[in-house]
Amino acid sequence: MEYVKSTAKVVEGLKNFEGIDEKMEKLKRKFQHLKSREEDVKEELKYAEELSLKKPRKVVENWLTNVGNIKNSIEQIEEQVRERRWFSYMPLEMEMGKLTEQVTELIQQGGFPEGLTLQAHGNQPIELITTKLIGQMFHQHKAVIWKYLVRNNVSKLGVWGMGGVGKTTLLTHIHNELNAHQQFSVSWVTVSQNFSIHKLQNDIAKTIGLQIENNDDERKRAAKLAQRLRNMKNFVLILDDLWQDFQLERVGIPSGRSGCKLILTSRSLNVCRSINCEEYIKVEPLSENEAWELFTEKLGHGRALSPAIEPIAKSLTKKCSGLPLAIISVAGSMREVDDISEWSDALEKLKESVADHDDEMGIEVFKVLKYSYDQLKDPKLQQCFIYCSLFPEDFEVGREMLIEYFINERFIDGLRSRQAELNRGHTILNKLENVCLLEGGVSIYGGRKYVKMHDLVRSMAIQIGKENFQYSVETEEQLTEILREEKWAKDLTKLSLMKKDISNIPSSASPKFPRLTTLVLNDCGVLYIIPDCFFSRMPTLSVLNLSGTKIGNLPTSICELVNLTALWLEGCSRLAYVPCLENLKALRRLNLRWTRIREVPQGMEMLLNLRYLNLEETLIEMIPDGILPKLSCLQYLGIENEIGRAGSSPPRKVRGEEIVKLRKLETFKGYLYDMDDFNKYVRWRENNRGGPNNYQLLVGPSSEFYRLSAFEGCTRSVCLQRCKISKSKNGEDSDSLPVLPTDVQLLCIQDCNDASSLCDIASLKNATQLSNCYIERCQGMEHVVCCCSCNLPLIQSLVSLILIELWELRALNEREICCASASASASSSSSILLQTPMFSSLQRLRIIGCPKIKRLFMPILLPNLKNLVHLTVQLCEEMVEITGESSDEDEDDVNQEAVSTSCIISASLPKLSILHFHDLPELKRFCSKEIVFDSLKEICISRCPKLSFNGVQHVETDYSKHIYSVVNSRIVERIR
Repeated sequence: MEYVKSTAKVVEGLKNFEGIDEKMEKLKRKFQHLKSREEDVKEELKYAEELSLKKPRKVVENWLTNVGNIKNSIEQIEEQVRERRWFSYMPLEMEMGKLTEQVTELIQQGGFPEGLTLQAHGNQPIELITTKLIGQMFHQHKAVIWKYLVRNNVSKLGVWGMGGVGKTTLLTHIHNELNAHQQFSVSWVTVSQNFSIHKLQNDIAKTIGLQIENNDDERKRAAKLAQRLRNMKNFVLILDDLWQDFQLERVGIPSGRSGCKLILTSRSLNVCRSINCEEYIKVEPLSENEAWELFTEKLGHGRALSPAIEPIAKSLTKKCSGLPLAIISVAGSMREVDDISEWSDALEKLKESVADHDDEMGIEVFKVLKYSYDQLKDPKLQQCFIYCSLFPEDFEVGREMLIEYFINERFIDGLRSRQAELNRGHTILNKLENVCLLEGGVSIYGGRKYVKMHDLVRSMAIQIGKENFQYSVETEEQLTEILREEKWAKDLTKLSLMKKDISNIPSSASPKFPRLTTLVLNDCGVLYIIPDCFFSRMPTLSVLNLSGTKIGNLPTSICELVNLTALWLEGCSRLAYVPCLENLKALRRLNLRWTRIREVPQGMEMLLNLRYLNLEETLIEMIPDGILPKLSCLQYLGIENEIGRAGSSPPRKVRGEEIVKLRKLETFKGYLYDMDDFNKYVRWRENNRGGPNNYQLLVGPSSEFYRLSAFEGCTRSVCLQRCKISKSKNGEDSDSLPVLPTDVQLLCIQDCNDASSLCDIASLKNATQLSNCYIERCQGMEHVVCCCSCNLPLIQSLVSLILIELWELRALNEREICCASASASASSSSSILLQTPMFSSLQRLRIIGCPKIKRLFMPILLPNLKNLVHLTVQLCEEMVEITGESSDEDEDDVNQEAVSTSCIISASLPKLSILHFHDLPELKRFCSKEIVFDSLKEICISRCPKLSFNGVQHVETDYSKHIYSVVNSRIVERIR
């Protein structure tokens, strides 16, 4: 019986053991489901970390650990099942049941309804502390940056401007809004002053939660960084305060559509360019009103200043010159201050050097501004910058003049030519502008380019100059006399008293400055006398600038300055005498322009090192033969007379053969003796391919030439006055006609009455670079060119054309008159005009005092005038319309309207922006047909009683001039 029972148990056990395989397969199927979920969770975690800088929740980490543990348990029990130990089936069955329950539970837990991740520690979106944006431009910049962020074609954006101007403030607002915007993720890295590729890689990696090994090769680190950044969708990287350019690839910053978007701030435009930013935004200082708004906000919300303190507060704000850093610092220091004496003292401090302040404002502002200076690194560049502090506050110094001063100081020296020195000077100024240490601009008078210093930058430069270079700049606004010499240190190297009202120098004054190399006294407009002994104790003086003073004589102690290399006397309008200069053998640059000297200074022939000599617009009547050839080092020679000046002498003239001997001469401005001398010089220059690259050659009996300031940028000009310029019919006088240089840019003709058009000047056909022409009082001139088919290069290269008092002028082109005789002729003329690019480059046209011209252009010519920008017509008594067909009955409006329209085509003047019409009593219209003016901005009209312009009738009033503003090609009258 016992046997039977035992046998039954064995059979039952074998049956149960056979069922274990099925249970094992069921467990494995459930675990496979769990394993798939595990893989999904791990992939989601990896993506979440890369995208949003997040880490797994603790519950997720524990779940993954439990999944790993149960995986080991299942592998062990599977091994036991394979060994077929049937006698232990019951414990195996129990263990499999338990594991199945655990797998089922883990599957249920793997849903994670609260999500898989938390924000990674240290990488939570942090709102950076910032100040309120003030000013219209700030908000415009912010809008522009947002526009570029959402556009896929802009991946690198540069924001630049001077230190403390608000670049970082602007970007902190962008950063905070990016953080709040679900579409973007953003990282901010402040680039430290000790910049290195390795450190920048670490800083970026830290912000995105990427571990990179310090021991890894730079390229491997860059590859890891680039891979992570490429996977971060809509990621924006902000690099703040970048001073040094680098290759993005070296760091591992991918750009373009497959990379992140990069925004950088820098004080240097060149850095933005070197990193190849697609767009640049310059942050400018605040306007006066915006600065006051920021100041009052930082002073305290709602706080009202007393009537006595408010003007001082506004002066304080103005002294900050729109620099937010300074405004915030000053306002913070004056918060809760009610004592007017303390406010007045603060204003006085701001008139001093920034670095002299021992308060937080002075230290912080000076530190920020000086960093820009330190980063220049090049000592010559730093010297040029500090030199600019010698000019007065807010002084706009012309670029060319400043470069001349740099050359005076030998900051630019040792180059092969004067032109190379000028080029180097412009490069230096461009660099200083591009790092915002200088501000560039263009004068509204004459278009002169200038630079100036921001007030606080100048204050910083003055301090550096004082401490590092022994400069002294007198900042006292009302200085009226030379102060005691104890005021200045004995080791001064440069002293500037520019634009001070100094009128009193004691007769015994002889300040002792043993190391002084530069003395700047220019534009001291009430300085009349300098004592003879004044310079006797300045043995090292090398640069002396007395320009713009009222001195009548130079002191005799000038002759003791044996180390003097530059003597600048331009604009000394009372200076009539200069002592003998023979001892000044080191002199390289002498400027006597706009003085009243009547003779060449004695001893000038001994100045063998002279490179620059300016005798322009003086009263010198002659230059003795033989002096100029001795000055063999001359690079610049100017001897032309001042034009139109009352009491000016006849033009001093030089012989071309003397100029030829100056083999180093690069710029020459002056009169040649006669046409024969002029032609000899030009032929020598053409045959030898030598001579000055820049010249103004004048031939004629007087000095009444038109001022050429209207032709900005023309460095090669020829002016002919009262000369024979057209050959006679028999051609016998051809040798006496002018031979023009082939590279001449400007031709000025005055009182030359023998030519009916420019086509009569034979050598004009060789002037392939001629782009500007000025013609005045040439009474034989009936048209500018004789026909449409003439082969003069100027037909299509002329950019500026000025015609004044040409009494016989009938049209610009002779064919315009001829084509009116018959419609067939007109049609032929039109065909030629359409094929000829006549006046296709013309940008500026002025026609004044030409009483016989009735129409300026034929309509068929309008398509050629696609580049015309500025048109002035004045004192043309018979002018009927600006463009139209000529007819035999010009005054008959009926006949005029009946002229065949075959010559009239619809046209536009796409670039015309300014029209001036003055004293045109018969002018009725611009054209009988409407013309489209897409770019027209302003029309100035005076004394044109019959004019109707595009349907707007001009009505004379008591005002002498009407201004028409133009909006969408519609004319709207405004009265000035």
